[in-house]
Amino acid sequence: MSHVGHMSHMTPATAADAFLAETRSRVETLLNGFLAHKARTAATAPRKELVELLGEFLRGGKRLRPLLCMTGWHAATGEGDPTPVTRLAASLELFHAFALIHDDVMDASDVRRGRPTVHRTLAGRSPSTRGGDVAERFGTNAAILLGDLALTWSDELLHTTDLPEPRRGAVLECLDTMRTEVMTGQYLDLLTTGGSAPDIDTALSVARKKTASYTVERPLHLGALLADPPQSVLEACTAYGIPLGEAFQLRDDLLGVFAGPGRTGKPCLDDLRDGKNTVLLSLAFARATPAQADRLRALVGRPGLTEETAGEIRAILTTTGARAGVEDMINARHRQALSALETAPFPPAATQVLTQLADKAVLRAL
Repeated sequence: MSHVGHMSHMTPATAADAFLAETRSRVETLLNGFLAHKARTAATAPRKELVELLGEFLRGGKRLRPLLCMTGWHAATGEGDPTPVTRLAASLELFHAFALIHDDVMDASDVRRGRPTVHRTLAGRSPSTRGGDVAERFGTNAAILLGDLALTWSDELLHTTDLPEPRRGAVLECLDTMRTEVMTGQYLDLLTTGGSAPDIDTALSVARKKTASYTVERPLHLGALLADPPQSVLEACTAYGIPLGEAFQLRDDLLGVFAGPGRTGKPCLDDLRDGKNTVLLSLAFARATPAQADRLRALVGRPGLTEETAGEIRAILTTTGARAGVEDMINARHRQALSALETAPFPPAATQVLTQLADKAVLRAL
């Protein structure tokens, strides 16, 4: 992170912003170049169309995981050519594209990042003239394939990167762990969605597996492992990453119910329609009166949920104190992550960047 540290005319916060902007640009340039090569070498029109669809989907992402991966490398005092860690970071973004595309299929979501989801877009391109269910089926199947392709290219980007042993083995082992954790978290999320008795411990377990480790802890570990760090660095990444990742998911829970599509880029009724077992909903049930709990059971998870009835749910979430309780949990975890940085064996510039990322992730200002 020497290029940040040498920006002596900048404040630490400004230098951190400059590093994040430069890092994001590096990752964007690499991804754009990778996809441009795939487009140039596409042997058929359908393959080129898939490249274009993936490129379109990638536009607008926060790039949080690549930013944390790159910062993890610097936190472990990584030096020399940043190309390997940049390729690793970019491969994480392609893996994330795979996860989001499949997640939207599983949730039957209509909107992502303010645009139609991939399966909805592809349904409109169905070659069938019958439309309806046939078009929807085509969109779903094609989106699954595009997600698989993003996963395949994530692997290709990583496996064509020069990673010296034993670091390569450590990176691949960590990557396998991350992937297993997120899939397990997704499955647990499916198992608990729509249940009649939301449980806060289970909701937090989903948040840790599906989001905290995948979004923050493991990307930091992956970048750090390229610098062959001492165990104390990996432990500090975990001490910072788990509470921050949980705060990130808790903020997502709130935004998914109380924020409009203009803020989140996706509909704000999906979690309520699906009956997601979020910490927010679990707290509401734990604190609700019998009448409020009965009303929540009657409304949450209803496919035909309207904005009017969603407003009634929001009112209960607020009056029970669940909304404020989740805000308190976010703030506590944010403080815990920042406290971990105070004793972390990271260079000061890396600590400042991680402080900025913590603020941005919790406030959703990325």
